[in-house]
Amino acid sequence: MARVSPSPRRAGVALAALTALLVSGCAAEPEWPRPASGPSASSAPDPAATDPAARAAALVGTLADEDLVGQVLMPYAYGSSATKVTPASAAGNRTLAGVDTPAEMVAKYRLGGVILVGFSADDPTSGNQATTNVDNPAQVRDLTTGLRAAAANLPAGPAPFLIGTDQEYGVVTRITDGVTTLPSALAAGAADDPALTEAAWRAAGTELAAMGINLDFAPVADVLVTRSTVIGSRSFGSDPQRASAQVAGAVKGLQSAGVAASVKHFPGHGLSAADSHEDLPVIGQPRQELDATAFPPFAAGIDAGAMAVMSAHLDVRAIDPGTPATFSRKLLTDVLRGQLGFEGVVITDGMNMAPAKRWSPGEAAVRALLAGNDLILMTPHVGQAYDGLLAALRDGSLPRARLVEAATRVLTMKFQLADRPAPAMSTLNSAEHRKAAQDLAAAAVTVLRGSCGAPVRGPVTVTSSAGRDRTRAALTEALTAAGVTVVPSGGTKVHLVGYGDDAGDLSADAAVTVAMDTPYVLEKATSPTLLATYSSSRTSMTALADVLAGRQRPGGRSPVRVPGLPDTTCGA
Repeated sequence: MARVSPSPRRAGVALAALTALLVSGCAAEPEWPRPASGPSASSAPDPAATDPAARAAALVGTLADEDLVGQVLMPYAYGSSATKVTPASAAGNRTLAGVDTPAEMVAKYRLGGVILVGFSADDPTSGNQATTNVDNPAQVRDLTTGLRAAAANLPAGPAPFLIGTDQEYGVVTRITDGVTTLPSALAAGAADDPALTEAAWRAAGTELAAMGINLDFAPVADVLVTRSTVIGSRSFGSDPQRASAQVAGAVKGLQSAGVAASVKHFPGHGLSAADSHEDLPVIGQPRQELDATAFPPFAAGIDAGAMAVMSAHLDVRAIDPGTPATFSRKLLTDVLRGQLGFEGVVITDGMNMAPAKRWSPGEAAVRALLAGNDLILMTPHVGQAYDGLLAALRDGSLPRARLVEAATRVLTMKFQLADRPAPAMSTLNSAEHRKAAQDLAAAAVTVLRGSCGAPVRGPVTVTSSAGRDRTRAALTEALTAAGVTVVPSGGTKVHLVGYGDDAGDLSADAAVTVAMDTPYVLEKATSPTLLATYSSSRTSMTALADVLAGRQRPGGRSPVRVPGLPDTTCGA
């Protein structure tokens, strides 16, 4: 598929010129230069009809204040259908937005987009996922079709409606059934092959597009400086250069499939182990370390053409102490736009997270826009955020130029995604996509202790820490398919540990211990063979089985340092 074009950098040049025509408050469409008469002039393409920034600026010129405010809001909604919801979902929507259904929410507030939410057992973001509206691909496709139908008749209807989700793969994966399951970002970091990452994320983007999703809040560009369970295996690793190459690969893959990438969490959540869902993490590193460690993967994502960057609720003491980055003009406007040159859409992290809830929904939305955000994500009350923005626009505390700029950026991104037919649902979990994911997972498997590639001897018993029955079953099935006999007890013991596990979850008599999330727990393991897959997906379990059976050489290198262990025992 052709890549989405133009990049945010190139679109930004036209955007700046065009939005200048619109800040006066005039609702009339701007007058574009008329071509001279004659055959050659009549055949020339109209830039307002072909360039995303020009199309966005022309549309903004026709929008009322209410439409401009709606375009910068992207809430969640209750219900697995746009128009038919359960009584409980209707009650949730009434509390959130004063309406019964997601479709009514889109129409009432003239929304720019909606985020689909949900969570899994090991999800560190579950604290602010108030509901779930993802079940299976067919249901998601029906929901997104209904949401787009609700938006089609709005004044901003000519621009594609944004439907986003957090499909990071690994512990944060909203849609898990019926789709190709990529290994985690940390696994991709271990494979250290951007081409494999790009191919896998292209497959993932194609499947998201088939389901009607055109914005993915991924990839995670946070460098894993600390042992964080909040970021953890969501990161590509602790080395800024290796992470940068991976971020660029994921961005290119997603966007080549027609899905906008939102690189996150700027300026770098991996520098703190604290959870911004619950409190305001402090980033105490000096500015030089931020420039050398935290910022490079974001710069790489921007250079790769990322259409969006997500801001984070982080207190960056070296730049704007005491102010969450989401609300910091110094970070979002001076650093992200000025230093890193980003000209696309800046999206807030969830505004229903604790650091953003220190203000009312309306005031928080205004503060976020003034700082440089363009899209307000997951406000805890849609009506209050909408009314607060509209009131601030009318009393002058929110300059019209800032709202016009934000709405124009959002619409520019939409038009960059326009005119692309949705892939067929038959592409989901196709053999081609599974191979792309499998190649990446296979390249990630790492030996941190023991012989490189030595197969297990005799029958195998698979054990794990508590609550991992499905993962044990997946590995058992994969081992059997690889020709390894699996027995209930007494065989060579392969023990699995994963997200949130510590030394108490290890097994002293295991011949092989496998880390399926960050590999730090292996520091305390006594098994003669230590492996890491960095992911518990079925794809990663198949790759592990191939290594244990001797069918695949484990070529991964740990993307984080584990004290007392090498990055790999396998040579280059």
